[in-house]
Amino acid sequence: MRILIAEDDAVSRRLLETVLTRWGYEVVAACDGTEALNALTAEGAPRLAILDWMMPGMDGVEVCSRVRARENAPYTYMVLLTAKSDKEDIASGLEAGADDYVNKPFNQQELRSRIKVGERVLALEQALARQVTDLEQALVQVRQLKGLLPICMYCKKIRDDQDYWHQMESYIHHHTGTDFSHGICPECYEKWMASRKQTPPAEV
Repeated sequence: MRILIAEDDAVSRRLLETVLTRWGYEVVAACDGTEALNALTAEGAPRLAILDWMMPGMDGVEVCSRVRARENAPYTYMVLLTAKSDKEDIASGLEAGADDYVNKPFNQQELRSRIKVGERVLALEQALARQVTDLEQALVQVRQLKGLLPICMYCKKIRDDQDYWHQMESYIHHHTGTDFSHGICPECYEKWMASRKQTPPAEV
């Protein structure tokens, strides 16, 4: 897990980086809000960020707001570090797009717990995204099967878009991943097995 930290105070930034590295995270450090926003909107950006609320220029709340304003972007879990304790201030930070906050000076155990929450949220978001992708692919496959399939009236092979003929089982397996098991229905059993029983054995 890569974590971005944005902190304009060099001592606090170094402390955060040391603590997170000790916990096994890869740290991307930014010294102000503009640098943090650029890092969070770049390709392959960290999915979890710890942002100091008060920074020169663009503060942590504005970074949250701008990250949330992006459309069709991977979700970023953002934690605000703040010395503010007023409930209205905290509410405004959360409304701007922050997912959580930790008071400064931060307690290491509390910070670690908040990060673990963020990891769980991101894992659920990724799992949901995979399920949506799988569902979209399944719907495409269903639409293909619902369409008009050219099938041979004798051998039951199916013709694909490149004008090749395939056994029905292989065609459906290719488009849906479905495997087949074979049996015999009662009607076919009566038709084929009964006829075999009635056929007299050949004379030697």
